[in-house]
Amino acid sequence: MCLRARTDRLEGEAMQEFVYTAQSVRVVFGVDAWSRLNAEAGLLGAGKALVLCTPRQRALAQRALDALAQRGAGIYDKAAMHVPLATVQDAGIAARQMETDCIVAIGGGSTIGLAKALALESALPILAVPTTYSGSEMTSIYGVTEDGQKKTGKDDRVLPRTVIYDPALTLKLPLGISVASGLNAMAHAAEGLYARDGNPVLALMAEEGIRAMAGGLRRLARRGDDADARSESLYGAWLCGTVLGGAGMALHHKLCHTLGGSFDLPHAQTHSVVLPHAMAYNAAAASPAMQRISRALDRPGLPAAEALHDLAQELGAPLALRDIGMRETDLDRAADIASSKPYWNPRPIDRDGIRALLQRAFEGARPA
Repeated sequence: MCLRARTDRLEGEAMQEFVYTAQSVRVVFGVDAWSRLNAEAGLLGAGKALVLCTPRQRALAQRALDALAQRGAGIYDKAAMHVPLATVQDAGIAARQMETDCIVAIGGGSTIGLAKALALESALPILAVPTTYSGSEMTSIYGVTEDGQKKTGKDDRVLPRTVIYDPALTLKLPLGISVASGLNAMAHAAEGLYARDGNPVLALMAEEGIRAMAGGLRRLARRGDDADARSESLYGAWLCGTVLGGAGMALHHKLCHTLGGSFDLPHAQTHSVVLPHAMAYNAAAASPAMQRISRALDRPGLPAAEALHDLAQELGAPLALRDIGMRETDLDRAADIASSKPYWNPRPIDRDGIRALLQRAFEGARPA
């Protein structure tokens, strides 16, 4: 697989001035992560590596600890969605007690998010082994939830130093989680295409990442144990995550951080529901980006928001906030929070417009 360059200029797309800073992340892509883990940890100078995971992935963390051999210090298995501050503090105590000098994060966004929160305070190097398609392992963005508010930031200290991508670790990932996780990753690429600090290099990665992820997920919907489809999806996740690592976030991520941190909605599923509606909100202000997204989804004649909505429906992803735990009575508060301290966005943030967007997302309506 390779990054396919697109040199054709899209309608309304002018040449831009830009600054591109490459990320310093070592990426190891291939089957059998366990045979590589010890050596990669050694390159980071690890002598006492703490393995992080969620309670459900304790067995996988044990395999990692065994593979680390004398470099392994122990396991912390309490990683949780939205990275609660109390969990970060508890994990920090465990890391200090074990005199940890490296963090190995095995899992998805919850585990990698916890690793980042620890690294923010300790500056410990992170070695990430993703088992989902979220792409967060390729960014220096962190988030911690405290008192019902998810606080996010960006800091080079939290960017994993090494990422091991092993498609075999995703073979048993249920289709529903695979789809939600993949659409989450596509959100990173979509917003990167109209980010204030985007550039042509990231645009290439974004379009190819969306193309690879959409193709991989369509194949997985037909056969979940398709190893090539798993590999293509993981490749797409890497590219989409890299885009978010190099560009800023906009309305979509602000909405998802609000819905997750303040209303405890599931992270990946919230992304899959909200993204088509956030794209529809921004469509007129980001026409070239929307054309690229439609092209990557192989629906060049269809508005990007509708093309993505159709893909989510085709893959059986949740389409309505009410189906993933949101209460209609909370929509006004969500609109207030999301519009009070907004991220930069190509279209100005309008509270009434955000409220209307959330209503359509709540009902699962077609994006408009």
